[in-house]
Amino acid sequence: MTSVSITPTTESSFSDVEGLDARYLHVLDETICEDIGQGDYLGANVIVARGGAVALRGTYGIADQDTGRPTARDDVYRILSMSKGFTNALVLRAVSEGKLMLNTRVVDLIPEFPGTDPFRAARKDRINVAHLLTHRAGLPSTPHPGIGVPGFAVLADVIRALCSVDVVNEPGENLSYSAAINHALLGEMARRAYGAESFRDLMEEKVFAPIGMPDTSFGMPERLSGRANPLKVITSNEGWLEPKDIECFNEVLDLPNAELPWVGAVSTIDDVFRFTEMLRNGGRTAAGISIISPAVLDQATHNQTGDMVNDLYGMIATERKWDLPPGNMGLGYALAGNGIHARFFGPFVSPRTFGSYGAGSTLFWIDPVSEISFSFLSTGIMDEGDNVARFQKLSTIVASAAAAS
Repeated sequence: MTSVSITPTTESSFSDVEGLDARYLHVLDETICEDIGQGDYLGANVIVARGGAVALRGTYGIADQDTGRPTARDDVYRILSMSKGFTNALVLRAVSEGKLMLNTRVVDLIPEFPGTDPFRAARKDRINVAHLLTHRAGLPSTPHPGIGVPGFAVLADVIRALCSVDVVNEPGENLSYSAAINHALLGEMARRAYGAESFRDLMEEKVFAPIGMPDTSFGMPERLSGRANPLKVITSNEGWLEPKDIECFNEVLDLPNAELPWVGAVSTIDDVFRFTEMLRNGGRTAAGISIISPAVLDQATHNQTGDMVNDLYGMIATERKWDLPPGNMGLGYALAGNGIHARFFGPFVSPRTFGSYGAGSTLFWIDPVSEISFSFLSTGIMDEGDNVARFQKLSTIVASAAAAS
């Protein structure tokens, strides 16, 4: 790995929180500084909490490689596939309120989805909400949802393009991480189920506003652009994603109508922490507003895919000579599961620890047993295999803080 010359700017605050060993939080702080110092990534904002009490809040490194601007606590990040975690909350709210069911088919709300060729409808008309949430819809894993850059900024154009995309596996029979298509469909299904004018406005009304996430949006509002950190790839992703596949979102998310449900959210570390707190509190906000019902969230954080291997992360594991990991998908959210295989949340959290992550850069998880949450937003996009290893290491240190208490 090429080392870059960076003097990390570190602003860390620690608080004594019952049930957490502060020594490991200092180890976490030191490890992040070491990672940045050797050029693994450029900078980060981090929050570790237990039971809602923040034990570590850290701001590290630089936000922009070109200018050398230091990271600030209120930096706005393009969070890539962590966006799916936000879209999942909207979909699970719709399920909680009876607007959607797990067996609601795409064609029930998007009747044009099969396209004009009747021979394509045989499998497309079976795909439902549960298939989409668990990445078992059988649709291509492409990061380009049927349309190229910058056309996929407009959700209506994406949905129109998806009408001509073919199913590549039997729905329900294969677990293959969907980089774009599944959540594009889920976002549009939720929009139509609620009768909303736009997905972006619906997310604000149903998720961001009630939770109290003022610096979060789908697409980059002008009011946040001055604090935005650019996406910059520092290590290629071993052929699956090229730098242009990620860095293009610097421009795409700035477009006026951008509202990509799969990768289009921007947020801050404090807003992500508020979101994790909603999930930790059983789907309720700090003000007591129910976003997701406890019954639905409970099912969403159980393993729905058994021992099925996620094709994408199975490929990464094979390249790294790691054991093949089970996909461990709940309804939208990834789970830690059992075993000692390499994974984002590490092998030392409880099996029902759940969360979301974005390519080479972002992660949050909540352990419902220890009540620890870990929120991490970084600049400098890593290779995805390196990213798995990085988060496994950091998550293990966080889990150790509880194990030693």
